[in-house]
Amino acid sequence: MKDVKSSVFKEFQYDSLDDNQLVDLSKHGDSSAINQLFLNYSDLIKMKTHNFFISGADKDDILQEARIGLYKAIKSFDQEKHSSFKTFANLCIERQIISAIKSSNRQKHIPLNSSFSLNVSAFDNNEDTEVIEILDVNTAEDPLDTITKQEYFRFIESKIDDNLSKFEKQVLNMMIEGESYKTIADNLNSNAKSIDNAIQRIRKKASKCLDSEDMD
Repeated sequence: MKDVKSSVFKEFQYDSLDDNQLVDLSKHGDSSAINQLFLNYSDLIKMKTHNFFISGADKDDILQEARIGLYKAIKSFDQEKHSSFKTFANLCIERQIISAIKSSNRQKHIPLNSSFSLNVSAFDNNEDTEVIEILDVNTAEDPLDTITKQEYFRFIESKIDDNLSKFEKQVLNMMIEGESYKTIADNLNSNAKSIDNAIQRIRKKASKCLDSEDMD
């Protein structure tokens, strides 16, 4: 059955499908549809990273959070509840980045670039609902969010598996399990700097993969 499904998926010209069609295929296990959505929204994701700042993090960290936000949008979009995928994806991306900022600044004010306001309208068709009203005020991550992140990292792993060294694969697998830098370093008889370097390489390989038009 899996082979039959795969052969059907390959008949699609993904760049000619609209968002709703791509999301529907994605929910049925079509990774090529997910790839196309990442490609379609790559410019939006990059634009969003310029509007936010996470203390102690670089742009790659924010870019990763934005991509996780898009992945969550793909997995949870409901055509009956939301006006358009683009609007929903935009909100999920912003919410994911803001949640990351809140997590890294629990005792501080959220340091946002002045080009974005939490008081803007959350939806294109609803001027009465502001972004700040729908943000989760809790700093603890929802278990469902944790699971979605794990799914996202496994998706990334499947895309770049052939390009990862044995050490990088070990690091990524422990990241998926939510282990800290220190724990990963201890388990691999390494040091935090080596782990950080491995993670930077993984990020670069993932970015190259998700920005490529040749993803299979």
